[in-house]
Amino acid sequence: MTRIAPDSHVTLHYRLAALVEGAEREVFSTLGGRPATLQLGGGHLAAGLEARLLGLAEGDEASFDLGPVEAFGERSPELVQALSRAAFDENAEPGATFAPGDVVEFSRPGGGRLAGVLKECNEQRVLVDFNHPLAGTSLRFSVRVIGVL
Repeated sequence: MTRIAPDSHVTLHYRLAALVEGAEREVFSTLGGRPATLQLGGGHLAAGLEARLLGLAEGDEASFDLGPVEAFGERSPELVQALSRAAFDENAEPGATFAPGDVVEFSRPGGGRLAGVLKECNEQRVLVDFNHPLAGTSLRFSVRVIGVL
């Protein structure tokens, strides 16, 4: 039976839940829907989640608890950035209106996009959190492996 290796293509059902004050809050699940197919090392899952899949085989089911460092990292205060309103308007999606809590994508110098969560905005300044939304959060990762190539 083929086991999941660092470069395997894997089809699986998975559920990701945040562990908040001892309770689970579902973040994402393929259960009851279409399974996910991905290549390990392709950036589809956080490295800590992928590491937990290694060695599992077709038909295996498992559940893992991960601390923030192993999942999406600790929250970094340095990633909460204040921008001038002019810089925000110049680099955010043209013509869009945003409210606190919205995910905003910015053009990166040299190409590409960068996403952050808008925290505050007024006429002079905008505060954006570029931490991963699950940074600083413990997670429960449950999987059912359907196939391994």
